[in-house]
Amino acid sequence: MTNESDNNPRAAKWRNRAFNVLLFCVCVAIVLGIRAWQKRDTVSGQAPALQGITLAGQNYSLPAHPGHPVLVHFWATWCPVCRAEQGSIAAIAHDNPNVITVAMQSGKSEEIAKYMKEQGVDFPVVNDADGNLSSAWGITGVPASFIIAPDGQIRYVEVGYTTGIGLRLRLWLAGR
Repeated sequence: MTNESDNNPRAAKWRNRAFNVLLFCVCVAIVLGIRAWQKRDTVSGQAPALQGITLAGQNYSLPAHPGHPVLVHFWATWCPVCRAEQGSIAAIAHDNPNVITVAMQSGKSEEIAKYMKEQGVDFPVVNDADGNLSSAWGITGVPASFIIAPDGQIRYVEVGYTTGIGLRLRLWLAGR
């Protein structure tokens, strides 16, 4: 004996749609859970101190109240995802003077400079050879990007690959 709804194409179509919606919701929940887990140790609120000497030999200190949104980007030479994202970071840094990057545990400054030259990228870098800066910001994985609002508060945190358009949009939103 067959169930009448098994032969009803409309019922089958709605069951299929309901299943697809449920599957989509489960996938979204998994992605959001993973993103929350990746950000679990990162700092929030007022941006921590960030001071150092860039590879270009200039002193850098993140202002307590920068006046304009700032992108603070942590990366590493040994990170393949960072390598995929570095073109976007370089383009943003080229267009925006309020970008600082931190090379996390990537060796000596000379090694990082050589890596950047080989990769054809140029953006301001503070070397975090011992991992103290990364630790202060709660970085457990790279790449990690922080958007600091003009009032010095961390507005956005992204861990993992982020598009250049997404970072530019977050910089713009933080300045509003």
